Amino acid sequence: MREIIFDTETTGLESKADRIIEIGGIELINNFPTGRTLHLYINPGDRKVHPDALAVHGITDESLKEKPPFAQVAQQIIDFFDGARWIAHNANFDIGFINAEFERIGLPPVPPESVVDTLSMARRKHPMGPNSLDALCRRYGIDNGHRTKHGALLDSELLAEVYIEMTGGRQAALGLVGADQPRNVIEIEDVVVTAIAARPRPLPPRISEDDIAAHAAMVSGLKDKAVWLKYAAD
Repeated sequence: MREIIFDTETTGLESKADRIIEIGGIELINNFPTGRTLHLYINPGDRKVHPDALAVHGITDESLKEKPPFAQVAQQIIDFFDGARWIAHNANFDIGFINAEFERIGLPPVPPESVVDTLSMARRKHPMGPNSLDALCRRYGIDNGHRTKHGALLDSELLAEVYIEMTGGRQAALGLVGADQPRNVIEIEDVVVTAIAARPRPLPPRISEDDIAAHAAMVSGLKDKAVWLKYAAD
């Protein structure tokens, strides 16, 4: 399964008027980062960065003057996401901006079925919250001490770690081994993961012969009340 964990930074909060000024993405295959990333700064044209947005991400109008407009990087974004699921925290916000940018240059929107919102996932998994990205990093023991301001690539990297933990952690992919592969090695493109090898000898049973006899005596005293014996006989 190929997924892209991504984030955007914008000039403000209104997708119809404000513009994307940064996008970052991390590629996962079968819940493992492949090392492929996307990171772009984008010139928003005449739209200025709102002071409230500047306080969040620190990206100035001056720093964006020499960056390409969205139309020039759209194909690069499409190629990077091609065939993957789009995964973001509060995805409605980011996808709203992506689709608004696509609409401006005559491209179709991202299909809703290709989008996964990790905020909705977190709310189902941890209904008592809080479920901000910072709160989830604390919950899963992910170091985000270097995150003094929001940044699309940094936030994508943190969200990738959170997403992996929310979907079962790195151990979840250890069963994905082909029939022709050694049972303790998994290869995903250029990523090699060593799984725990099978035990050479089974562990001895913890139930003694006396325990088994005592259980059998207890069950025999139940007679017809031990309904599972009927199904065992069938």
